[in-house]
Amino acid sequence: MPRLYRGIRAMTNIGDKSVGNETMGNENDEEQILALHEAGDLALMNADLAVLERIFADDYVQYNEAGEPFTKQDVLENFRSGAIRYPSIVSTGRRIRVFGDTAVVHGSEFDEVEAGGERFAVRYVYLDVLRKRHGEWKLVASQLARPMEK
Repeated sequence: MPRLYRGIRAMTNIGDKSVGNETMGNENDEEQILALHEAGDLALMNADLAVLERIFADDYVQYNEAGEPFTKQDVLENFRSGAIRYPSIVSTGRRIRVFGDTAVVHGSEFDEVEAGGERFAVRYVYLDVLRKRHGEWKLVASQLARPMEK
């Protein structure tokens, strides 16, 4: 089952300004990225294609937990066709790190998913990469994984 996007909302490390010798972005960038992810969660739960269109960069690519790639067009078509729905997205963790016009977000979440006529729960950990283009943050890449049960 393809995972199209992860919502990331709850815990954040806003204010973390440095890693090693790298200078991080400012709090305004982190707030913009946080707002983008919150809007993305709502758009996913409401299948709001107009908002998703703005959030994903045109060259966006995501690799799901099976290593399969999905483009922005694939994501939008899956929502347009009703192939997948997210009735619930609950973030269980997130860390935002900004490096100039690039940002990396590590997170985890618990989702309720409807696909193939079934509804099921799934837990993900993910890495998102964002780029600031023309003064606006866009999601350019994502990698998903399902944590192993202990």
